Amino acid sequence: MLNRNKGLCQRNRNQNCLAASSSSVLVIVCTCLWLRVFLSVCLHITLSNFILFIFNRNHYGNAFSIITEETLSLSKTVFQSNVTVLQGEKLIIDDLSSKGRKMKFMKIGTKPDTFYTEEATRTVISDMQSDLTIRINNICYLLHKIPLVPKCGLLQRLCSDSDDSDIVTIDLHDIPGGEDAFELCAKFCYGITINLSAHNFVPAFCAAKFLRMTESVEKGNFVLKLEAFFSSCILEGWKDSIATLQTTIKLPEWSENLGIIRRCIDSIVEKILTTPAKVSWSYTYTRPGYIRKQHQSVPKDWWTEDISDLDIDLFRCIITAVRSTYMLTPQLIGEALHVYACRWLPDTTKSRLPQSSGSQTEESKEKSRRILEFIVSMIPADRGSVSIGFVLRLLSIANYLGVSAVTKTELIRRAGLQFEEATVGDMLFPSQVSSDLHFYDIDLVAAVIESYLVLWRRQSPASAENNHMLRSIRKTGKLIDSYLQVVARDVNMPISKLVSLAEALPDIAREEHDGLYKAINIYLKEHPGVSKADKKRLCRMLDCQKLSPEIRAHAVKNERLPLRTVVQVLFFEQESGSRATGHEKAEIMGRARQEQARAAEEEGDKLQQKARRSRVPESSEGERQKKIEGKGVRGEWEKGKERRGEGNSVSKVVDPKKIVQRSRSRCQLDKGGER
Repeated sequence: MLNRNKGLCQRNRNQNCLAASSSSVLVIVCTCLWLRVFLSVCLHITLSNFILFIFNRNHYGNAFSIITEETLSLSKTVFQSNVTVLQGEKLIIDDLSSKGRKMKFMKIGTKPDTFYTEEATRTVISDMQSDLTIRINNICYLLHKIPLVPKCGLLQRLCSDSDDSDIVTIDLHDIPGGEDAFELCAKFCYGITINLSAHNFVPAFCAAKFLRMTESVEKGNFVLKLEAFFSSCILEGWKDSIATLQTTIKLPEWSENLGIIRRCIDSIVEKILTTPAKVSWSYTYTRPGYIRKQHQSVPKDWWTEDISDLDIDLFRCIITAVRSTYMLTPQLIGEALHVYACRWLPDTTKSRLPQSSGSQTEESKEKSRRILEFIVSMIPADRGSVSIGFVLRLLSIANYLGVSAVTKTELIRRAGLQFEEATVGDMLFPSQVSSDLHFYDIDLVAAVIESYLVLWRRQSPASAENNHMLRSIRKTGKLIDSYLQVVARDVNMPISKLVSLAEALPDIAREEHDGLYKAINIYLKEHPGVSKADKKRLCRMLDCQKLSPEIRAHAVKNERLPLRTVVQVLFFEQESGSRATGHEKAEIMGRARQEQARAAEEEGDKLQQKARRSRVPESSEGERQKKIEGKGVRGEWEKGKERRGEGNSVSKVVDPKKIVQRSRSRCQLDKGGER
């Protein structure tokens, strides 16, 4: 009995040990299984993230040659940042633009496209009869409930009152993106292959939100995949972000409410503020003379051309955001404005633009006015942020578009601040006033000169600044004289505008009158029919004392000048120590006699006409007038000989102003004789 009990105890102990051993083995096996699952999940996540890192590491640049040909097929990709899951999608980089821009797109679905159009109806090839009709604008879609309703929360609510066998008709005229966006969503539901890119993401995303294709309706739905593509591809790219932002202008309210505009602008601004040395993505830079292969470094204004493609409101948001950071120089902001103006504003530098009253032209001009007024308001206050040539061009465009007086005044003020930096080429703009017969817009330059002189006269009279202001006004004087030499060739240029601009500058602005003399000579050459009065008006501006010896020598022989001007030049030539040759004196005497004979003939004709009207013999009057005219010319010439010291007389110094005064008094005497 005792032995039997011992055997039973031993057997119980063995069973207990076996049970304990089995429990231990089971715990170990379960632990191993859980560890294996844990490691596999971790490894899968790590591998997925590593693949995504390689994919997103370089959207552009050298990575193109490696990634462009690759297709990343992920059965399950986990984004730890936003817990986004993509299943079975293909992310590919491809060339989607005519400009050769490398951009990303996502391919979803595997089935071929079976949608077709029959008259105004779109349907899909299927063995099943259509039981769902969607009407959008003028297009009717004949579709099926089975693929669409489970993925679209809106369709579930609209079809909730109908039976499965009923044919349901739904109007979706207010769907964002219209029929194109709806068709993308419908093809996703059917599993048909669709390509999503920066160009069609916004309408597809807004339509998917409208149809409520969210995770709460079905797992792995369209909205989730679109958000993943937006975050991981579009916002990471430079040109993708710009292209997406540009498409938001068609759906501004939806894009604003869904945060697309804000996130795109943040992405673009972040890249603009990136140090040029760290820029690795593709960008557009077509400045004249710039060859990228010869320039290893990235230019500081690399971003200006790409954002110039944006609408004015979006461009304004980006410029405002960039300026608020105070991280870029005013010159870079000014360059961005300059590039945008060249992209969107009309070119007024080459020819006169047509003045049309068509509705399309007026609409275009109104848009250009908005752009111009915005650009003017955004120019940094720092001097040199934009060039004087750019400001003058904006002013010329403003005259053509007819912008507000406030905008014109601001442009004239800015041009006056920097006018001394201008060149002649900066000021040559065609007149945009249809009533003007002359080609060049000389009124524009006159307005800027007036603003410049107002600012110049306000400057502090301190001696240190006086030297700078003297150099400034004399540089401006040379600039205006050079400009006058160009516009004087305009055959329709009124002499009044030329004289007005020349006389606008103070006497101190011209250290010498050589440039002014050249402008006058060119005008007289291009306008041979100018009257004597206009010639005198032109030459009255000349100060013979400020002419160089070479110009004086040319003026003495210049037959286009009035005789009085030639005589004055010769007097100053003699007084300055130079001696005219005998040939020059004979030439002057010959011209004087010709002038005298022509004047006497003209006066004789006038007297004859008066005599016929008054029936008074004109012989006595004509003789008296000829005597007065002859005495005046001969007396002046002989007095000139005495002053030059010819013969036995002593040379005397004569004030040229007195000669001019005596000449004018003789003219008055001549007029009295006529009366």
